[in-house]
Amino acid sequence: MNNQLADFLNKKAEAYNTEAFIEADPISIPHLYSRKQDIEIAGFFAAIFAWGNRKMIIGKCKELMQRMDNSPYEFCLHLDEEGLKSLMGFKHRTFNDTDLLYFVEFLHYHYSQHDSLETAFSQWMTPTDVTIENALNGFHRYFFSLPDAPVRTQKHIAAPFKNSACKRLNMYLRWMVRQDNCGVDFGIWKQIAPDQLVCPVDLHVARVAKRFQLLTRPQTDWLAALELTANLRKLDKDDPTKYDFALFGLGVIEKY
Repeated sequence: MNNQLADFLNKKAEAYNTEAFIEADPISIPHLYSRKQDIEIAGFFAAIFAWGNRKMIIGKCKELMQRMDNSPYEFCLHLDEEGLKSLMGFKHRTFNDTDLLYFVEFLHYHYSQHDSLETAFSQWMTPTDVTIENALNGFHRYFFSLPDAPVRTQKHIAAPFKNSACKRLNMYLRWMVRQDNCGVDFGIWKQIAPDQLVCPVDLHVARVAKRFQLLTRPQTDWLAALELTANLRKLDKDDPTKYDFALFGLGVIEKY
């Protein structure tokens, strides 16, 4: 891989991977909290809502956190009728209160048995897995394993077996797994390794990646995410998704 390209993307990653990045990005929502479980839940919703205008996404996330009394873990763990009523009428684009009620039901179920949301992903993979593909497929099956899971809600949780690029879940796992001293990603999950992460890919990232010949696949799907990540590993085999900062910054902020 071209050393000049590596130097350029390293500099761009460093430029965007700073605390100044947080305020205008959905990752600002989990940064409102210090408790691990609050970070996990706030981050999960922030990632799931992350399509469209970032200002609108952040506003909707803050509205949801307020409906949860700004204590998402306590709210989900001790879910009751009064709490469910407080969620009625919530809507963000195609995500409505039917979806939200199931999401919190799942979180209540999971946290009643586990201390962290990490196991909802990590239990489906092994340390020898090259990527998080099995974790994402397993999470999808697990998430919709509760009785009466609404069919309409399935569109909000992507999975590789559906050939989705899984952009939002890959971004969420980057937030939870990557650890550095830059203050953006949290690095609070330890059962998944940074080198197993897959780079989040949307149309903006794909456009920039193709300009640098890091991506050739025309479709923005799971195979494209794997191709891009494999090429990013040639730049940094231990931490390929740090380049998400560079590609996102170039594509969305700089309109490269």
